[in-house]
Formats: sequence, C-alpha cells, structure tokens
Amino acid sequence: MITLGLTTWSEHPALINQQTRPVTLAEYAAHFPTVEIDTFFYGIPRPQTIANWQQQVPTNFQFVVKANQALTGHPGETLSGHKLTARFKAFATALAPLQQAGQLKTVLCQFPPFFEATSRNVAYLKFFRSMLPALPLTLELRHRSWYQGKNAVSLVTFCRQQHYTLAVVDEPTGLPTSIPLYPAITTPELMFWRLHGRNQLGWQAKGKNWRKQRTLYRYSSQELAAFKNQLQSFTDQVHEICVIFNNNSARDAAPNAKQLQKMLGLHFTGLNPQSPEQLDLF
Repeated sequence: MITLGLTTWSEHPALINQQTRPVTLAEYAAHFPTVEIDTFFYGIPRPQTIANWQQQVPTNFQFVVKANQALTGHPGETLSGHKLTARFKAFATALAPLQQAGQLKTVLCQFPPFFEATSRNVAYLKFFRSMLPALPLTLELRHRSWYQGKNAVSLVTFCRQQHYTLAVVDEPTGLPTSIPLYPAITTPELMFWRLHGRNQLGWQAKGKNWRKQRTLYRYSSQELAAFKNQLQSFTDQVHEICVIFNNNSARDAAPNAKQLQKMLGLHFTGLNPQSPEQLDLF
C-alpha cells in the first residue's frame, strides 16, 4: 500500500481551485489520507484542538506528528532531568486520542543538523525510544555523519533493533548540510519518505527567508517517474509506504503529489467528499 500526503493542510491552493485563502483540514482530507503537522513541535496542543482535527477528517485519516522541539534538542527550549521526562509524558498523553483512534501514523523525530553520529547521541536515541515505547516513531537524522562509511549499515541495524522507521529523505545531495537518499526498510509496518526538493542553492540559503528558499522546488515528470519505480520496488517488502511532499515554498507540493498519484494509479478510499467545483481539478 502506498499513501501520499503533504506537510500542513492550509497552504495548498491547488486543492481549492487556487483560491487565496487557507485550505481547511476537511477540504484537504478530500484529497489525501494523511498529513504531516508541526503543531506539536512548537508546543503541546490542547485536547480540544486535537478533538477538533478529528471531527474534520474521516475515521481512517492519519496524522504524522512532528516530535516536540524540546525532545529532539532543537534550539529554543532546553530541558533536562525531571522537566524533560515530564515533557515526554505530556507529549505521549496528548497523542493518546489519535493513537487510540488509529489516526496516528507515526511520530516524526527530526533531529537538528548538529546532532552528529556520536555514542552519546546514540544513547539519547535509545533513551528517546524508552520514553515513548508504545508510539510508532520515525527517525530523520540530518547530519551526514550518520550515513558515512559503515555508519549507514549500523544505523539501519540500530533502527531495526529499536523499532524506529528510518525516514527516506530526498534533498539536494553532495552538500555539507545534506544527507543522501538512502532507502531502507527498518520496520515491517511502514516505510516513510520525505521529499524536500532538490534546490541546491536554496538549501544553503541564509537570512530571514531561508525556510522559503530550502523547499523552493518543483519535481519534474522524470524525477517523479524515478520515484514511482523506486516505490514500487519496495511494495512487497513492507505493509505501507507513505510519501510526504514538503516542497511547498512555491506551492508545488500538492500538484507534485497529485501527479505522482496519477502515475502510480492510486485511488484513495474513505476520503471526505469533494465540493462539486473541485471534482474535476486534476
């Protein structure tokens, strides 16, 4: 099974006939069966917020939740000891309604670019897993040291032992600040792909608008065809392959995802009904 989704639901005007307003979650869920959200990264949302999300989507819709920044060691909030343990518990508690409803696909544990392959950081990944033993976790490591030499093979073994899904990441390659595309199945339930685009210059952008530059990229038909072949080669080895498009600086994620969906011949069932004016969009 192959599923497709996007990061956030509000920033994809192609889904609402290019209207200049935020897309609602209900509208988004008429097109895709999953979405990646970063709300949890910045703070633990209130239970009513999560309940409101659930009310807008079909029962089989699933969320990819980015782990809270304090848990993954991002700058901005540093916790240790009892405070860190308490944040892990609050995070797991907030996710319980999604998990109990079968609507939590995975927790995306995206570590910062300075999180290198060291014995101390490996120990932290073991601690991280021990604090969230019942949750499906996907690991995205952004320092190239994890993939150099023998480390890549060791990383795959480690993920299998700790039951981490290792994210397959597509981004500009060959840069000091990027990691290679490294497809590997580490959990039988899920293979998880994140497609950031291949903007070489934008990936290294500095200044206040760096985020908009990093994912400023539209995949070509040839590149999507290559993804199609790669994805199909893994379908008999894992229960689900989920592909998230994150190349949305110029709102290219939704059109690219729709194009890949057509190439793969995917027809998602159990979605929200589309409004009449949107039925013939793609």
